[in-house]
Amino acid sequence: MQQTFKLRKFIPDDLQGVMQINRVCLPENYSDFFFMDLHQRFPETFVVAEENGGEIAGYIMCRIEVGLSNYGFGGLIKKGHVVSIAVMPQYRRRGISFALINRAVEGMQYYKAKQCFLEVRVTNDTAISLYKKLGFENTRTINGYYSDGEDAYVMTKRL
Repeated sequence: MQQTFKLRKFIPDDLQGVMQINRVCLPENYSDFFFMDLHQRFPETFVVAEENGGEIAGYIMCRIEVGLSNYGFGGLIKKGHVVSIAVMPQYRRRGISFALINRAVEGMQYYKAKQCFLEVRVTNDTAISLYKKLGFENTRTINGYYSDGEDAYVMTKRL
């Protein structure tokens, strides 16, 4: 299948489009300040997928954190945290999420992160399957993580 989208770094003009995708696709919504703060601090890991017509089809935004390894390595390490990823329903099943995660991981490596992690709803089988294909492992469960009380898996990948 021919790829109909291109990836590029988020720019401030993308903010309304990204916020719209966030509102349509996810129950967890963020302020414009939150998006812009992550863009300013970690521009290499805030990526949008643009369809041929110029419409933003999806995005991923991440931050770099310092903390203990999710695998129990000693000491503090830099970790990339996928804060949010979403693709509009009409653009799903085209490889956009796969491509967004791979590009964000490259950005995390630019910031010298040693591993990448994310939280995913325990009922989101489609996303869990994708993350496993990308090399993520389920490293723990957080009970009641989401605002509606649903549990989350923490999935981690070595970089």
